Amino acid sequence: MAGAGPATAQPSAPGQPVLVRALSLLAQFTGHRRALGLSGLAGLSPATCLRLVRHLTEWGALERLDDGRYVVGVRLWEIASLSPRGHGVRQVALPYLEDLYEVTRHHVLLSVLEGRDAVLIDRLSSRTATEVAYRVGGRMPLRTTAVGQVLLAYAAPELQEEILAQPAPTERGAGGLSAAELRAALAGVKKSGAAVVRRTEPSRTVSVAAPIHGADGGVVAALSIVVPDASTPSHELVPLVRAAARAISRTLGHRPLASGAWRHPGPTEADRPGA
Repeated sequence: MAGAGPATAQPSAPGQPVLVRALSLLAQFTGHRRALGLSGLAGLSPATCLRLVRHLTEWGALERLDDGRYVVGVRLWEIASLSPRGHGVRQVALPYLEDLYEVTRHHVLLSVLEGRDAVLIDRLSSRTATEVAYRVGGRMPLRTTAVGQVLLAYAAPELQEEILAQPAPTERGAGGLSAAELRAALAGVKKSGAAVVRRTEPSRTVSVAAPIHGADGGVVAALSIVVPDASTPSHELVPLVRAAARAISRTLGHRPLASGAWRHPGPTEADRPGA
């Protein structure tokens, strides 16, 4: 289940509805551009920009700092927290995230698919955990992250082909896969129920992710842990993440097909001592 929103802000064009212009203005705030002055808001005339900023500030979507710059207001977070794909999944998953964190004592991530990216909706981390590049509310690439590969493996074929057609990433430390390698990795995710990705920057890590299914069987989120590479063999981490993801899925109402495991019958009267 994916949204259609763009990953980056698009300049506002003349003639666009006021609402679209306001949303385009808000989209210019990013993890690297958290506080912007009027001169930093591109794509609008100064008069239009000032008018929209005033309205957004009065409503609470923006807040003005003492130095005259603007930041995203708390009221936007209040509204965004009502998203069922964000807060709803997170609320159900949180106890299991906490259990997984207690076992690993590193990073536990929960992400959903949004457009052409994964969006991190929750993260539990210890103060001594290895460094990672992603923040809650931030976007993560589908191609080079474990949660991304899980979400992409279960995404619409059109999105898969779009991502596969893109050049292999040149991001440092990302371990970019070719189209053939990525296709094989996605097939492996659906076969094994988990993705394993190693990165060398900002620190040497291994990420293990598994899908979370909703009541209708579709994948609604991905759960992952990120630990220092070589601290724990990945084959020991995969069962932990898969078990937590399956537990969350069941709580969301997912009923997987029978596993085929043989269940031992309970004891009969003849089996009891003294019978």
